[in-house]
Amino acid sequence: MVLAIFFFALMNVCVKFIPHIPAVEVVLFRSVVSLLISSFILYRQGVHFLGHNRTILFLRGLTGSIALILYFITLQRIPLAGAVTIHYLAPVFTSVLGIFLVKEKVFPWQFAFFFLSFLGILVIQGVDHRISLLYAGLGVTGAIFTGLAYNMIRKLKTSEHPLVVIFYFPLVSIPITGLLSIFYWVTPRGWDWLYLVLVGILTQLGQFYMTKSYQSEELSKVSVISYLGIILALSFGFIFFKEHYGVAAYLGMGLVLIGVILNLRYKAHKDQQSE
Repeated sequence: MVLAIFFFALMNVCVKFIPHIPAVEVVLFRSVVSLLISSFILYRQGVHFLGHNRTILFLRGLTGSIALILYFITLQRIPLAGAVTIHYLAPVFTSVLGIFLVKEKVFPWQFAFFFLSFLGILVIQGVDHRISLLYAGLGVTGAIFTGLAYNMIRKLKTSEHPLVVIFYFPLVSIPITGLLSIFYWVTPRGWDWLYLVLVGILTQLGQFYMTKSYQSEELSKVSVISYLGIILALSFGFIFFKEHYGVAAYLGMGLVLIGVILNLRYKAHKDQQSE
């Protein structure tokens, strides 16, 4: 998981290095790399590309595409750690939406933890003038769509091969981002090409090691480690982009993390009690 978070953090840096390339175009390049790698692996393993539950697979690809576009927009326009922190609201929305989409039970205390996380976002947006209400809203909306995508994956967990679920993201996102890029295209120059390719490669590496960690250890144990991403975002933001934060902004980030981690630990504890 530590390796996965490190690769994802480097991917975030690459996206932020090319703010002049529209987010939809960055997602397009990332999707092309992902499609090539996923197709090769599926072919080598002899797995049927299109799967069985194609409606849910399509919705997984669609919601994931919207989520990634919005996340990349916030990465490019607001401080790195701020964008990453807002994106970490995704588990909150995954749980709330799971009530309706996969009939998952949410316990009363979890809503208190959800409120704590949202309070943290309000603090960050209120004290950091670099984070406008527009981009904070886009970040939260991206987290909502990430929550939708995770719930689509949950619906597919017993019916589809994991590689097929991954494959559907670029399969759906390439036509969408390709069409949008016609209107917003900026031709990459020089180092831009390297960063665009690295976004795709680092994402695949991150997904690989994250999957390996979830296969090797309990979800409740390794998921908390993922929040090291905030520390890396703060470090890389300072090293590469000279980003600084006030005490209140750190407090807001802390509230988001505490709320999400308490939610995950509490849910894992209640699930163990019910077994």
